[in-house]
Amino acid sequence: MARAREQVNPAEQLAVVTFEPLPQAFFRPELAPARLSSVHQKLALLTSISVDLCWMMRFDAALSNLQAEEFVQQVLVVGLAARHIVVGEDFRFGHKRAGNLDLLIALGQEAGFSVETMAPVLSEGARISSTAIRQALVVSDFAKAARMLGRPFRMEGHVVFGQQLGRKLGYPTANLRVRAQPSPVQGIFAVYARTCAGRNHGDWQAGVASLGRRPTVGGQDLLLEVHLFDFSADLYGQRLQVEFVAKLRDEAHFSDIDTMLVQMKRDEEQARQLLAKKDCPKPG
Repeated sequence: MARAREQVNPAEQLAVVTFEPLPQAFFRPELAPARLSSVHQKLALLTSISVDLCWMMRFDAALSNLQAEEFVQQVLVVGLAARHIVVGEDFRFGHKRAGNLDLLIALGQEAGFSVETMAPVLSEGARISSTAIRQALVVSDFAKAARMLGRPFRMEGHVVFGQQLGRKLGYPTANLRVRAQPSPVQGIFAVYARTCAGRNHGDWQAGVASLGRRPTVGGQDLLLEVHLFDFSADLYGQRLQVEFVAKLRDEAHFSDIDTMLVQMKRDEEQARQLLAKKDCPKPG
């Protein structure tokens, strides 16, 4: 991957190589780390920084069995015709992570590409990592997570039809299936949300969201339900982007619907108060 766009020859392209699913999810799916972004979000973020090419490789048995030398030859030399590679200081590659930085540099000298290492990026004196970001999200420290991500933590997806129970209770919700599982956050949250289609985005709307399995109504699948305050437009089929601001409480099982409705009213009041003290997200 070229280091900076202004350094790229017009005949060359700035490329990123990534894997799907994550290697950890392939080897030990039951221990897979929480996803920080969906595939759609990852591609949108790469597009926003003017990446010319993203090679999203399917991580499977065949890829995991490639020896380090085979990976370099098939992926970097033949697949990408790489001229300059940028990797982290702890980069490992090939079967059983046998390839290290020294081997990559040596193979690059033979194949005609150079290698550059990127020093760890720090935030508040600590190394930024996906693990550190997940830890911040688990305790709902969204401000800290945003500082490390360089952007607010958001989830997005298409609004699907649900049981419409919320509408019957006076709390219509936009329902989003959570495909990037496991989720780094679960519970009840104060949020902002907006519609998004390509580069076009609607206005941010304040609301309250539930991310969980809805035990009171017998839910099974992980679902993100968003109730927007003072909003009545039809959102079915549209893509919704949700920015998490603060956690209100954990998901709970209520003895009956009336008890749940009392708590939902409390959640709305608390979310309105919290969001009244927060600036609405900036456009973009």
